[in-house]
Amino acid sequence: MAKPTLKPQWQSLYYPLSSSVWAAILATAVLTCMVLVTITRMNVYRGEYSKIEALAVVQEVVGTLLGQGFTGQLSTSRSNPVLVAAWLVFAFIVGTAYRGNLTAALTLPKYPTRPENVEQLVKAVDKITMESWGTSYKGFFIQSQSRVFNALGKLMFLGTGIIDGLQEAMVKRQAHVGGQQYVELTIAQQFTRIDGSSPIYVGREIIVSSTASWPIPHDAPYKPTLDRYLMTITEAGLYEHWRKEQLRDAERKSRIRKREELKQNQQGKDSVMEKESNESNIEALTIVHMQGPLLLLLLGLAAAGITFMVEKLILKFFATYNEN
Repeated sequence: MAKPTLKPQWQSLYYPLSSSVWAAILATAVLTCMVLVTITRMNVYRGEYSKIEALAVVQEVVGTLLGQGFTGQLSTSRSNPVLVAAWLVFAFIVGTAYRGNLTAALTLPKYPTRPENVEQLVKAVDKITMESWGTSYKGFFIQSQSRVFNALGKLMFLGTGIIDGLQEAMVKRQAHVGGQQYVELTIAQQFTRIDGSSPIYVGREIIVSSTASWPIPHDAPYKPTLDRYLMTITEAGLYEHWRKEQLRDAERKSRIRKREELKQNQQGKDSVMEKESNESNIEALTIVHMQGPLLLLLLGLAAAGITFMVEKLILKFFATYNEN
């Protein structure tokens, strides 16, 4: 099936820390605000300090988490310094770790996990294509007592060639099932890019096993010797070596063929190779990388504008009500 595409760049503000870390930071910030508000209100109740709104305490806590300093609005009670010092150390460590990973999160691509086994496959696709010879496989999967294989059989549609199936898998939520070696060879021959990469991959778990046999006479005297030689070749890893060598040769021929096509069509081979290259070169941050903070700023401006309009309407309503 097709390789997963990149996640939206605007989510890069979230990537530097895991979900559990974000949850812990939020819980710690809320707890710190509650404790500071409680301490401040107790001191105000005793008449030791002037009244401080809870919003000011939240602003101080969130501001220090974002790298800002204290504005001096918190109570100067002796019960505050220990908690404030612990929070400042926590905010410094978290802020440093976040900013250190932020550049990498903005520039380096992040790919989602891709399905590698049958259970992940049936959850990720809406349709699975297979050639017409897969009738027995489809029937076996549908009759299986396994929930996963039963779902696999229901998703299978027969009669689609391997080229058409792989092309559809590139643009739709589909996958194509076939013999592993045949599928890998077809991908290497037909879908290898100039830089050697491919938009399609083969999952790790084998769904359709491909077998090979040599026809020999019944009770042939040389059968044990032939079996021993075949076992020796397999155990030595020669079969796997020959398979990988065949794939590399097919990929090399595919790259050469596409280079020749580019030359014949008078296209800029160098520019295309640079565009398709996977080499990580140092680049400046673009508007695509900075989508996250820009969207966050726009949402903040929109929320502030709506809040301002609501406040004006409420003040106007109360002013009219008092006049009447």
